[in-house]
Amino acid sequence: MKKVQISKELFFNLIRFHFAEMYEVEEDIKNELQQKLNSMVMREYYTAYKTAPTEQEREEARGKYLDERGVPNSFRW
Repeated sequence: MKKVQISKELFFNLIRFHFAEMYEVEEDIKNELQQKLNSMVMREYYTAYKTAPTEQEREEARGKYLDERGVPNSFRW
């Protein structure tokens, strides 16, 4: 199974939430986990684009990556 690195701040917030029952950090935890998930998805799209076996699959992955990045169609080559 692959491993995921998180920031020290997120780690300490998770400890505070679960062990010290400091529930006020819940929103921070959710935001940081969402950012991490988004960056992992972007990395998957980029990897698929770079390693696709056919040109068609490469272009599909490239399109997904650019869509997620928010690059408008008029700006793409």
